[in-house]
Amino acid sequence: MRPLRALVIYIAAVFIGGALLAPPLYWLAQQFAQFLPKLAAEPFHRYVDRSILGIALLGLWPLVKSLGFASVGEIGLVSPRGQGKKLAGGFLLGLVSLALVAGTAFVFHARVLNTKLSGAEIVHKLLGAAATAIIVAVLEEILFRGALFGALRKVFHWIFALLISSFFYALMHYFKSADIAGPVTWLSGLRLLPLMFQNLGNLQAMVPGFFNLTLAGILLGWAYQRTGNLYFSIGLHGGWIFWIKAYAVVSGPAPQANLWLWGSGSMAIVNGWIALAVLALTLMVFTRAIPRKP
Repeated sequence: MRPLRALVIYIAAVFIGGALLAPPLYWLAQQFAQFLPKLAAEPFHRYVDRSILGIALLGLWPLVKSLGFASVGEIGLVSPRGQGKKLAGGFLLGLVSLALVAGTAFVFHARVLNTKLSGAEIVHKLLGAAATAIIVAVLEEILFRGALFGALRKVFHWIFALLISSFFYALMHYFKSADIAGPVTWLSGLRLLPLMFQNLGNLQAMVPGFFNLTLAGILLGWAYQRTGNLYFSIGLHGGWIFWIKAYAVVSGPAPQANLWLWGSGSMAIVNGWIALAVLALTLMVFTRAIPRKP
């Protein structure tokens, strides 16, 4: 059970360490407010979010070592030579799958184009979306599929490990941006942590979005299990992230749209019932189109 113990320690260190690190970072930014006005003006919860992410990244390699992986190849990051087809195939599947959601939303007049942005602004934001897609896809696949799923399947049957890791992946995407009143103290980050999970009690926020992300995690983990490395999963995840960001930039919900059906917020394209149907269809296509590794 060593992998489970290592994962529990890692998760506790990420959240508690991030909560404790956020206040001194916040105070440091206030000291240099004249040089970093935008950073100093950020709300405290942003410091907590970024501290958690920073510790998660810094602790990733020690976690991988403690889980018994001797090299990055054992968490799915094999040599990229000859992996271009998997990467491109995953990216194409991600683009096409969410293009179905977007196209359906426009056909039924549930989304309208954003006419407030100029062409140059749209291009700039789409380039930012592409950069975000690359970074997020690589980091999250290493963490959730390579390390978490890879560690769990050392202990459990791979199907059970896939379900648990996918559930945890979905859960981590339901943090709520919350803040606390009053001055920031050493305990402010710890007080903020339970408030970040308030969405777990919001039925409309959790259903069907939580199911959608769990299904997405299953598809990404299954791709890793079936192809033998993370490249297809990274491509698929990158295609999805690009669509999520681009969809929020170029369009917005129509006034009469049913947000529970079509999705809402910055992740509208993946948290509605239509997206659940498309993700299920994508899973069916994947199981038929992608051969098992030798």
